[in-house]
Amino acid sequence: MSNAQTPPPTTPYGAPISLALARAAIAAAEAEAQANGWAVAICVVDSGGNLVAMARLDNTQLSGTRIAEHKARTAVEFRRPTKVLEDAVGGGGIGLRVLTFGASVADGGVPIIVGGAIVGGIGVSGAAGHEDGRVAQAGARAVAG
Repeated sequence: MSNAQTPPPTTPYGAPISLALARAAIAAAEAEAQANGWAVAICVVDSGGNLVAMARLDNTQLSGTRIAEHKARTAVEFRRPTKVLEDAVGGGGIGLRVLTFGASVADGGVPIIVGGAIVGGIGVSGAAGHEDGRVAQAGARAVAG
């Protein structure tokens, strides 16, 4: 993962993502999902964790939107991709403490960084975990700057 999607824990929060940027992130993520035949839900939250935009592709499981929003919010709150938390839990031992944080610990949530600050997060749910992560990264990369 590039530094654009894996910020250091000191990366500041920025102004909330605009609706136009959120829609651009969703469009890029949707294109990645459709190119691979993955039925997913995609949610973008702002730097305060509030839902800005979402899309649920045809035939996506109904729980996908709720899970995608939770992944996006977790990425913002913890300033890191949810894959990092998934890996911590998978490592066992002290990493299991992550389970007490109320966070999504499944791949598919990525912070959106613009101008060196976290302006929001994108979450994806509906495909395999690593596929959700790939779709979320495509969305975040499309608007990073």
